[in-house]
Amino acid sequence: MTNASSSTARFDVLGIGNALVDVLSTETDDFIGQHGLVKGSMTLIETDTAEALYAAMGDKTEASGGSAANTLSGVASFGGRAAYIGRVKDDALGHSFSHDLNSLGVHFEAARATDGDPTGRCMIVVTPDAQRTMNTYLGASATLGPDHLDLDLIRSAEVTFLEGYLFDRPEAKEAFRLAADTAHAAGRRVSLTLSDSFCVDRHRDDFLDLVSSGIDVLFANEDEITKLYGVDTFDEGVKAVQGVCEIAAITRSAEGSVVVTADELVTVAAEPVANLVDSTGAGDLYAAGFLFGLTQGRDLAESGRLGSIAAAAVIGHMGPRPGLSLKQLVEGP
Repeated sequence: MTNASSSTARFDVLGIGNALVDVLSTETDDFIGQHGLVKGSMTLIETDTAEALYAAMGDKTEASGGSAANTLSGVASFGGRAAYIGRVKDDALGHSFSHDLNSLGVHFEAARATDGDPTGRCMIVVTPDAQRTMNTYLGASATLGPDHLDLDLIRSAEVTFLEGYLFDRPEAKEAFRLAADTAHAAGRRVSLTLSDSFCVDRHRDDFLDLVSSGIDVLFANEDEITKLYGVDTFDEGVKAVQGVCEIAAITRSAEGSVVVTADELVTVAAEPVANLVDSTGAGDLYAAGFLFGLTQGRDLAESGRLGSIAAAAVIGHMGPRPGLSLKQLVEGP
């Protein structure tokens, strides 16, 4: 589709996703054992466990998190105009999420829930060997539905970016459909990241329907695209998605990425990484660079290159944020 002129857009990219607070602390191996954690794993936990673990953690660092929020912070770091829709509760962590995301230059003014589950959080325990043990409580973030969407905000964004992790509940699927329909009615583009191959496994038919009828720009990695189309190889995945949506950007870790349209395949090299520290957030930041480039009128190769630069920046240090100005990294001081 042809999107409306970017000059009419208030924001370049609006993200909709699981609003989670990343809570990090450094603990001993004894702490892991005492709380029955599985070292190096990511485990989904319930409310009681989340509250008990949060209380037990020592000196904590808190930051707004979740896949789409990471992408939007990257867009803002490039100098783009970013906004976010997500569900948090009117509690301490909900205020922390809001304050942190706005401090990064991402517009977030969603009403906080006054009842129901507490704000979601991903509690990350780092042991002396640098292993990260993650326990995720989705909480209020997973309750987002159509009624929580700001439709005027969606109409005001050049691209609405949907986070696949949020796709588990029927209400979230309805919200995605409404967001896509609203954006398209306003002449805007809609983007989706598949987020996780297990997520694709759970909702393959629904994702296939959404991608073919409601998505203009798709992000996936090699595993996700093959799972989506039920094929065995990367080349088969590329062939299956070609022409289904306007653009598919498929990442391949150290092999870079391939940008797929109905008429061409653009191969983008990975940027060199001097010291691979932590791969968390690489896909999120690739999407940030690509969408920033696309909304600034860059061609597909250059948009992919910006994605690769952002991904390389984030995997060079701990955590899902690059920790530096991506605009300065690209343009120089």
